[in-house]
Amino acid sequence: MVLDGQRENIDPILLFFAKKFSTVNPDIITWIALLFAFFAGLFFYFSSPEQELVNYYLFIAAFFVFLNGFFDAIDGKVAKLTNKISKRGDFLDHALDRYGDVFIVGGLALSAWSRYPSIGLLAIVGMLLTSYMGTQSQAIGCNRNYSGLLVRADRLVLLMMAPVFQHILTSYSFQLPLNLNLLEWVLIYFAVMGNITSVQRFYSTLRWFKK
Repeated sequence: MVLDGQRENIDPILLFFAKKFSTVNPDIITWIALLFAFFAGLFFYFSSPEQELVNYYLFIAAFFVFLNGFFDAIDGKVAKLTNKISKRGDFLDHALDRYGDVFIVGGLALSAWSRYPSIGLLAIVGMLLTSYMGTQSQAIGCNRNYSGLLVRADRLVLLMMAPVFQHILTSYSFQLPLNLNLLEWVLIYFAVMGNITSVQRFYSTLRWFKK
């Protein structure tokens, strides 16, 4: 939820770019965002500690993560500007976001950077459960639940910054605690905070029933 407090500052910038894309169907923008997520996951998957200082794949992956987040942020605003808001568009946006999340985090979890598959699995489980709890809350009549310690915007920012820092750490052969690299620590963070967030949303919805 770190970025929620910055929405008022970021919205005018997103609105400016959304106007530039107002001639494009918002559904197409949503699909473009998914395509960038796929490429981000692909470059994460093929990156490795041995080759990173040669091919800079982590930088490329981080750039595609940025493009995914950017286009995902403006598709809804374009829909509002062009009066094309619909339940179909909302469904498409959230469904493709989940595929995008799996592409990105899955690519990292299956890469040479992640030596422990269980960490990546728990990160993906926490990520998907967080989203499920939020949308299921809306499905039963409550508002869509965006609360919790780790939301998608926070994950994307970490996935933009951590690869860059990992590249720098690799160039200096810097070791982090427990002999885990930075990207492994990021996956651990996703696993822990993602599952905590899903539990938070679960109990938040249960409290709504009492009201």
